[in-house]
Amino acid sequence: MSDAASRFSGVAGQYDAVRPAPPADLLAVITQWAGLARPDVVDLGAGTGLSAVAWAGRAGRVTAVEPSAGMRAQAGRRIAAAPAGSGTRFALLDAAAEDTGLPDGCADVVTASQAMHWFDPARALPEIARLLRPGGVLAVYDCDWPPCIDWETGAAWEDMARRVDEEEARRGLPPLHRGKEHLGRIRACGLFRHSAQIAVHGREQGDAGRLVATALSAISHAADFLALGCTEEELGLTALKEVAARRLARSRTWWWTYRVCLAIR
Repeated sequence: MSDAASRFSGVAGQYDAVRPAPPADLLAVITQWAGLARPDVVDLGAGTGLSAVAWAGRAGRVTAVEPSAGMRAQAGRRIAAAPAGSGTRFALLDAAAEDTGLPDGCADVVTASQAMHWFDPARALPEIARLLRPGGVLAVYDCDWPPCIDWETGAAWEDMARRVDEEEARRGLPPLHRGKEHLGRIRACGLFRHSAQIAVHGREQGDAGRLVATALSAISHAADFLALGCTEEELGLTALKEVAARRLARSRTWWWTYRVCLAIR
């Protein structure tokens, strides 16, 4: 099974095409907590740059930190295509969240979008605290899976996730990542003076092809098991494709819920 840095490298283009971008309201609440009109941002586990480029026109400087070569290449393309004249300076760094090599106190905001569960929190949280200036904000956020579209697409997604979980158990595989209990870990580390968890909502458009591709990128081990010889029928992918073809023949609204942990240095 692939590790955290390499598992998305070969599918970075597809990941970038189907994953959601942070909604504007999420960036607005982070900025409000920071108390700065244009904060300097370090985005850890930046992936293909979706979360970094969202700050165009909202931040003074954004440093995207990403250890996967394939994801970093896609991020470079996304950054190059960022709106001209935004006034935001971007940098792309080959490094891990646990050891960025960046100077002390270089950030007003550190973000981890759909990424914190891949980090070693015992090493990443002290590194984040080191990067933040006094009063700086850590913002860790993940969207709920699946997006809310209608009951039938939700049920088909959940059935596929259940089948993949059963296959993991049958093979005796350990959890793919450390889980998303971020608030408890942030509070336990003792490095932040206040923390809270909120929900922020967003919406996008998507069709059947996007739903299937998103499921394959989001449901742990699904793509791995297909590569190892499991059939689409066994994993519930056939049923998801059938429901998606009926319910999403045309693009429809997808409603996203983001769970956001905010902490003050």
